Amino acid sequence: MKVLVVDDEVKNAELVAAELADAGFTTEYANGGAAALKRLEAERFDAVVTDLRMAPPDGMALLGQVRERWPATAVIVMTAYAALETARKALKLGARDYVEKEGDFTDVLVLSLRELAEKSQLAHENERLAASFDSLRREALPVVGEAPATKRVLDMAARVAVTDSTVLLRGESGSGKDLFARTIHLLSRRAGGPWVKVNCGALPEALLESELFGHEKGAFTGAVRQKAGRFEDAHRGTIFLDEIGEMPVSLQVKLLQVIEEKTFTRVGGNQPITVDVRILAATNRPLEDMVRERTFREDLFFRLNVFPLVLPPLRERPGDVPRLVQHFLRKHGAAEDKIDGAALRAMSSYAFPGHVRELEHVVVRALILAGPDPSGVEHLTFAATGSTNAGAGGTFGPAGWVPEIPEEGLSLEDLERELILKALERAKGNKSRAARLLGLTRRTLYSRMEKHGLRRPGEGGDGGDDDPEDAGE
Repeated sequence: MKVLVVDDEVKNAELVAAELADAGFTTEYANGGAAALKRLEAERFDAVVTDLRMAPPDGMALLGQVRERWPATAVIVMTAYAALETARKALKLGARDYVEKEGDFTDVLVLSLRELAEKSQLAHENERLAASFDSLRREALPVVGEAPATKRVLDMAARVAVTDSTVLLRGESGSGKDLFARTIHLLSRRAGGPWVKVNCGALPEALLESELFGHEKGAFTGAVRQKAGRFEDAHRGTIFLDEIGEMPVSLQVKLLQVIEEKTFTRVGGNQPITVDVRILAATNRPLEDMVRERTFREDLFFRLNVFPLVLPPLRERPGDVPRLVQHFLRKHGAAEDKIDGAALRAMSSYAFPGHVRELEHVVVRALILAGPDPSGVEHLTFAATGSTNAGAGGTFGPAGWVPEIPEEGLSLEDLERELILKALERAKGNKSRAARLLGLTRRTLYSRMEKHGLRRPGEGGDGGDDDPEDAGE
């Protein structure tokens, strides 16, 4: 620990610095407040030990400068007994301690500095461990993805995670609501506490109430002993209520009480139980419509919908597919090159109506079918069965998606026109991106748009969609 001793009586400063050096501290001394400020500007000190009564700037002025300019540097003041009231004032202004300059006061000063050093070392260790834990925790986050839509939701999840707000995750079935809920828990101050998940749609009403809130012995047939509920299991942690839209109205009242008062009673009991639980909920159902139909309580909806997170479907973040595939390969112990490039491109082009959950199932099935060999397009479930892509009839072959030809035939010209319109819609009118979606140069896209009456000859671009990659086409 590096200490600067300050006194306008230089002999006193030198003596105190020497005694502190004998006690194991690295010390320097300064003759008054002005000299001390110069030393502090030149190098870093862990602590300043200063006399209060000095020629200007005195000890109080020096304390103020240190607290303002070097807040990490602790200040201990030395004072005569008659100036104890001034010392107390110094403590209010941010001094860490004070010692009375009488007798062998340096022993007291050494003890104060050692205590300060221990606290500082402990704080640094806690910061290091917290940073290390946070790093490990972030590396272990279950959500995988770099697409802009994914990043936006992850950013919102990270912001709300550090609070204790109730979060309602909404999205289509299989879009990853469970994974985002776990991410919020892992990024929260409750990460070291319990993580409890309950699927509200998986149990009948009577069993769900007992599962959530527990029951007393004899509460119903088969209740041979007292049982704690999942809310009690989640004390000081997080409970995730999946498929909250499936919860019976009769239980919604009890859940509302838990949210508002943090208390409930077990089935068959009358003793209120208090819990410290953060609630996350998820649904793929239109709760607003259910409120209008009186199948979901309006007051409960408002209490759950404090911070809604709407998860984008996988079809809106195709750029995440390769990363997710690599994640699932690692998860199932397969090499990262176990799926070949053609299969990866086919998966990136497929809409995945079952979203992330379906993607994992496709990867696992491909691994099983391929055996020791690399998985190819022929091992993909949707390619093998001729599954639809984004609602359009067709199959996947080695060259990619091929539309089905109906019995009455189709117009290739009309099909090309529709594909161009869909690409422009997907690219939000940006013709450079639309051309890349169709595997065309921008010049070729313009030519085909003119052919189909979608662009007049010589018409300008779309106002800023020029791409350096297209220069010179």
